Amino acid sequence: MQKEVIQNAKTVELAVELGAKELGVDVEKVAYEVMQQPTKGFLGIGAAEAIVKVIYNPTMADKARDFLVKVLENMGIEAQTSVTEEDGGCLIEIKGEGLGLLIGRHGDVLDSLQYLATLAANKGNKGYYRVSIDIEGYREKRREALVQLARRMAEKAVKYNRSFALEPMSPYERRIIHSECHDIPGVATYSVGDDADRKVIICPENKMKKPEKTGKKGKKNNEVRA
Repeated sequence: MQKEVIQNAKTVELAVELGAKELGVDVEKVAYEVMQQPTKGFLGIGAAEAIVKVIYNPTMADKARDFLVKVLENMGIEAQTSVTEEDGGCLIEIKGEGLGLLIGRHGDVLDSLQYLATLAANKGNKGYYRVSIDIEGYREKRREALVQLARRMAEKAVKYNRSFALEPMSPYERRIIHSECHDIPGVATYSVGDDADRKVIICPENKMKKPEKTGKKGKKNNEVRA
């Protein structure tokens, strides 16, 4: 949604700067219309300030970042945010001290923030704009931890010829497990459960569980997917 303010100052440049500050954005992100040029007058008599309309049209990345900044402010958390544009979306990185509350258990709070920021960015948008959020490099650290977990459990599955169920994970995390186990000889994976309770089973190939057959209106309880 477009935002605008009318600002006056001794120069057009200063008026634009003050207007951007009032809108809470960097001056590089605003456009402006000069409604009145400044005049010096004669001996100070008849001098007039510049009057400028400062306009801010937030991009989808701006909308996502503005949403996160507002959440941080409401929670009383001091942190810095930076935005990197990507193909079809953006990555917003949050840095600061004591941000564990924003990450949650295995990133559940972070995933929720990412979901809400995505909704904020896509409001009124006909297409889909992807928003990714990371906090102090958590995503990469978690990915590496899941890779190591997948390798350990795959080794156990082969060694003991038995299946192992992992804890419930998000679709993104389950894909990491499936991908890592895909090229390990003698190992197979599949997912069971619904929604927040969905988890990955790592098993020997000879114990791979096939999807259950159901009627036309039935629901498969076990599917070989994330």
